[in-house]
Amino acid sequence: GTVVFIDNAFSHNLLSGSMNLMLWLSYLVTISLYAVAFASYAQTFFPGNTTQWLRHLLISLAILLPALINLLNASFVSRSETIIVMIKLALLTLIIVTGASFVKIGRLSPVQWGTPSSIIFAGIVIFVAYEGFELIANAAEDIKNPKSNLPKAFYGSILLVILLYVLIAIITVGTVPVNQLLTAKDYALAVAAKPALGQAGFIIVSVAALLATFSAINATIYGNSRLGYIVAKEGELPKILDEEERNIPDMGVIITAFFSLLIANSINLTEIAIIGSASFLLIFFVVNISAYRLRNVIGGNKMIILMASLASSVVLVTLLVHIFSSNVKAIGIFFTFMGISVLFELIYGRFVRGHFFQRPYKDA
Repeated sequence: GTVVFIDNAFSHNLLSGSMNLMLWLSYLVTISLYAVAFASYAQTFFPGNTTQWLRHLLISLAILLPALINLLNASFVSRSETIIVMIKLALLTLIIVTGASFVKIGRLSPVQWGTPSSIIFAGIVIFVAYEGFELIANAAEDIKNPKSNLPKAFYGSILLVILLYVLIAIITVGTVPVNQLLTAKDYALAVAAKPALGQAGFIIVSVAALLATFSAINATIYGNSRLGYIVAKEGELPKILDEEERNIPDMGVIITAFFSLLIANSINLTEIAIIGSASFLLIFFVVNISAYRLRNVIGGNKMIILMASLASSVVLVTLLVHIFSSNVKAIGIFFTFMGISVLFELIYGRFVRGHFFQRPYKDA
């Protein structure tokens, strides 16, 4: 996966170690994003109760319950994901098919669009939604005939996601007035189901969103605890993260859940999305640079890799410049994450492993 790819490109040094920790931290942000979204949809079942204590309770339950499942029966996570994904796709298809006849073309007119800069910024902020593509690479060793099937998995999933995102966006914007969407911005998709399916549609989508976010948290805790386990085995994280019970990295699950709880209960949804998007843009930029360094080994196209590297760097800088004046807290947390990653790698490498650069991780 990503960890091995970066290590192969740069060897075990400050950059690769810092990026691997940054990747682990980024998944904490992703879990937090799902947990806040879970709470937003769950609160729709408590009309009139918008108290902060309920919101924090729902956010915490959204993380603690999946963590408990991972500790007790991790195999359930992988077995259930296929079923849950099929249910989600079926419900999204239902919304698209039933809502198509309720779309008012006038609402899709360019006159209704925002400024070009606001459209671009909105696209950048939700970049975190695409981090799932990175997980395909992490599953490479478990895929049969990866040389043939991995490209199919990447291209197929990207095309499917583009199709679904565009169609859902058309249905949402085309069936619901903008002011209503802004009022219900945390659960807009449920509101979009109302014109065609009424209150039943609202409930169905809300339940589907709860199921989707819960399963995403479940799977990400599962994946991040194992990412921490792999990185710890390489010597880049403390050995406490490579402890296993019944093939479950239990301390990895507990630590992942603990820090996710802190982030989810202290940062709002917009800030989480910004931090997550910036973090994954940085990681994807480093992955692109890694691909350039390994281009002769992997048979990569030099121009495509350079274009991807340039695009990810430009988009990251654009995001940081845009939010510098509008959301200082988010940009501060992002740079704090970067600082933690580098300082941890320096301090842990010097005082625990006893080496700075090119150290023999596995022997440390």
